[in-house]
Amino acid sequence: QVQLVESGGGLVQPGGSLRLSCAASGRISDYYAIAWFRQAPGKEREGVSCISSTDGDTVYADFVEGRFTISRDNAQNTVYLQMNSLKPEDTAVYYCATGNILRLLAYEYDYWGQGTQVTVSS
Repeated sequence: QVQLVESGGGLVQPGGSLRLSCAASGRISDYYAIAWFRQAPGKEREGVSCISSTDGDTVYADFVEGRFTISRDNAQNTVYLQMNSLKPEDTAVYYCATGNILRLLAYEYDYWGQGTQVTVSS
């Protein structure tokens, strides 16, 4: 069973940037897909982006609009989410998760981290 630990969240002003990290206790290459999801207060969890640990294929939610970039470092067993041009509506707890299909559907993912809070506010 893999353990995932997110970090890098915090408070940032609108238009700012953050880079989230997801460190895995095991080999991320053992899981086909690694994803970032987020959940804002009173809202359902939604997919942000996912990446294949084999060929590097990526999927982004429409709301990302080119502002975020997901990447992975298999040697470090870490997945990153670079977030630029942040908006107040990006405020949420961000989670990483592992799964075996490259889609942004929460039920497809088996292991989840505890999340890291991102707050975008002036």
